Amino acid sequence: MTGQRLHYDRIAPQARAALLGVEAYLRGSGLDQTIIELVKLRASQINRCGFCLDMHSKAARQFGETEQRIYVLDGWRESTLYTPREQAALAWTEALTNLPEAGAPDSVYEAMQAQFTEKEIVDITVLVAQINAWNRIAIAFRMQHPAAA
Repeated sequence: MTGQRLHYDRIAPQARAALLGVEAYLRGSGLDQTIIELVKLRASQINRCGFCLDMHSKAARQFGETEQRIYVLDGWRESTLYTPREQAALAWTEALTNLPEAGAPDSVYEAMQAQFTEKEIVDITVLVAQINAWNRIAIAFRMQHPAAA
């Protein structure tokens, strides 16, 4: 089967509205937009969500992210391009996105505690859960990103 399976937003607009409510909360949470987009991109890489990768790489660039940091994101552990805060958020993202394999190790949580307030940790955790929900919706219904012109 190719192409989009169904348009969830037309079938269940209240479900989409609920997800957008979480997005509105996250936008107003005070989290740095760079961290938000890096988390969304990294989870989308892990989940192999082409739709979300396209969307969030564009959004990251709009918020000033460099091409190099976007290209190197999959290898962030081997790069000096990311701050300690970003590294902690990316490790947390990986742990929670790969929850069955990784769990939420104390060492990764402790790195979060060293870089973020308790509220920020909650907000980043909600952010990771949210992008994983979006990835699953986009993949399940085969949402298609626009083709380059």
